[in-house]
Amino acid sequence: MTSRILRTLALASAMACGLASAAVNLPQLNIDTTQTTVSGLSSGGFMAVQLHVAYSATFKKGAGIVAGGPFYCAEGSIVNATGRCMASPAGIPTSTLVTTTNNWASQGSIDPVANLQSSKVYLFSGSSDTTVKPGVMDALKTYYNSFVPAANVVYNKTIAAEHAMITDDYGSACSTKASPYINDCNFDLAGAMLAHFYGTLNARNNATLPTGNFVEFNQSQFISGHGMAPTGWAYIPAACTSGSQCKLHVVLHGCQQNVTLVQQQYVRNTGYNRWADTNNIVMIYPQTSTQATNSCWDWWGYDNANYSKKSGPQMAAIKAMVDQVSAGGTTTPPGTTTLAAPTGVVTSNATTNTMKITWNAVSGAAGYNVYRGGNKVNALAVSATTFTDTSLAPATAYSWTVRGVTSGGAEGATSAAASGTTTGTATPPATCYTSSNYAHTTAGRAYQTGGNTYANGSNQAMGLWNTFTTKTLKMTGTNYYVIGTCP
Repeated sequence: MTSRILRTLALASAMACGLASAAVNLPQLNIDTTQTTVSGLSSGGFMAVQLHVAYSATFKKGAGIVAGGPFYCAEGSIVNATGRCMASPAGIPTSTLVTTTNNWASQGSIDPVANLQSSKVYLFSGSSDTTVKPGVMDALKTYYNSFVPAANVVYNKTIAAEHAMITDDYGSACSTKASPYINDCNFDLAGAMLAHFYGTLNARNNATLPTGNFVEFNQSQFISGHGMAPTGWAYIPAACTSGSQCKLHVVLHGCQQNVTLVQQQYVRNTGYNRWADTNNIVMIYPQTSTQATNSCWDWWGYDNANYSKKSGPQMAAIKAMVDQVSAGGTTTPPGTTTLAAPTGVVTSNATTNTMKITWNAVSGAAGYNVYRGGNKVNALAVSATTFTDTSLAPATAYSWTVRGVTSGGAEGATSAAASGTTTGTATPPATCYTSSNYAHTTAGRAYQTGGNTYANGSNQAMGLWNTFTTKTLKMTGTNYYVIGTCP
């Protein structure tokens, strides 16, 4: 116990001294893209499920979920999020969520569910968790049964842990529910998850990790606002910086756990980096901002109605981080040939809501995928060398890239980007309304239930329904409001 206390004090002192340098752009490294995984706690657990399912081609290797729940559990409702998805799991419509997943995959809103067949999934629920009840994780296990072979799923619910990320030597007592929500339960959960994904690992580094391996990077390179902080964190082993091929794992904190609120405790003390250091695993720690509701990840729609799809702003930003850090190397599956990048990509025939993209054929390509702003916009591979992108906003600039696809589904190199601007008049800027919660409801911008007020569309909690509590609502779509301010 004394050694644990000393280690805790040493780490706290290191964080207080500000060991990291100024934020930099996320480097491009030699990442084996078949070895990319994700894990998260609480809201980060729900977000990890969203990333795993929606971007299953990227996170095909696996996912670890701590105190999370099924994909799209809240169905866009804060009432569902705080009710059935946390406290009353008997109401979770698991079969409906499975159907939604299959439908969205067929529409191209998320990646094909067939990618999940080879995934490794590690589920953890503290048997004493009073925030996300164990029954919610039971529902997640049932959900995954529809997509992932039972042999690939580990479900650990034998430890009497409260709502926290658990370790074997850092944090509060195992039964504690308090900031920073990291508990010492004599169990190395990070190591257990990584070993499930990657197999037998080299022994972890229990010594002080090199300061220079911790990198604060610019999240603003990928997103501005939308509940995300200007910077995120990464742990990059020296071998990965030197060009060795490495694995990649994305770690998502829970509500009230970003760097602003708990400093670097989640980044440094949850156990991931000690395994990363000796096994060449790059760790990315995206960060929410305190402007996000309760500093949570968006798993019920507080920021965007498409929060759980590939087009969700937070989802797309994290995917862009993965793409950026993975851009320094190429992994070619055995027996396949890497396709060249398409050339001659141009845009034309702009209308108020469509744009035509054209490119030159690539030798060996069976089809093509088209990406707008890093997100694939075609449901099935395009057989021609032209594609018309639809549902665009008027008078808005966009950027597209194209990748060839082999008959086996492997994508080739990415083309240079081509930009274009739609015609018409730009959508007016968002309108803001500042009023009492009572006035918001009478004006049709919010609704009340149980004495509390919620924004229409986003269902964000606004506080008590009365004439004294005042909020600013920003209208971002037809009858869709979020708590915020206008420029």
